[in-house]
Amino acid sequence: MPRFETQKSPMAPSHIRQYQDSDYKHVLDLFISGMEEYIPATFRHLLTLPRTLLLLLGVPLAVVLVSGSWLLAAISILFLLLLVQLLARHPWKEYVAKCLHTDMADITQSYLNARGSFWVAESVGEVVGIVGCLPVKDPPLGRKQMELFHLSVSSQYRGQGIAKSLVRTVLQFARGQGYSDVVLGTSVLQRSAMALYLSMGFRRTDRYFLSIYWRLVDNPTFQLKYSLPSA
Repeated sequence: MPRFETQKSPMAPSHIRQYQDSDYKHVLDLFISGMEEYIPATFRHLLTLPRTLLLLLGVPLAVVLVSGSWLLAAISILFLLLLVQLLARHPWKEYVAKCLHTDMADITQSYLNARGSFWVAESVGEVVGIVGCLPVKDPPLGRKQMELFHLSVSSQYRGQGIAKSLVRTVLQFARGQGYSDVVLGTSVLQRSAMALYLSMGFRRTDRYFLSIYWRLVDNPTFQLKYSLPSA
């Protein structure tokens, strides 16, 4: 799940290089902070859902009718908003925890030693962007596909083309390895990521929900594909 938004500000130039074990802490910090930035957007999204609005209106009204107390009604609203906030946090925290116990537990082993790769964008000795890729285990018949993972750029360095450069690095790597496509998944809430990928030539190929929770809150994931020219 990628993270970046447009933010214009002059910063020192950056360059992209392959991941080293000494980058691990900085990569994790960037990955975690990038995922947690989606929590406010998810909270706002939940507040727009009809079922959420029904709860926010119906429960306080029921409290007033039963107890006659507007104070209890106000407390019930605060409680519901707190519950919505917790629901907004849960899937992103769960995703981070899952990654920290799987592919992000050992990046060298998971990516560099698994016929994939992982890169960082570095500026003045600081890791300011990340992206990884791995071969798709069961691609469609006749296709050889590489999947892009964990695109993220530090908030202070957005709007400078770093995300595009990281994506191009994956495309160039995949083409050089003889792959036919680069694929990825990104959700409706990741609007900036979706806009970037589509502007670079990716196209939507599928739409699905990662879990029952995401189906309930109407946040589908789109599968995107970039077809590579023959090397």
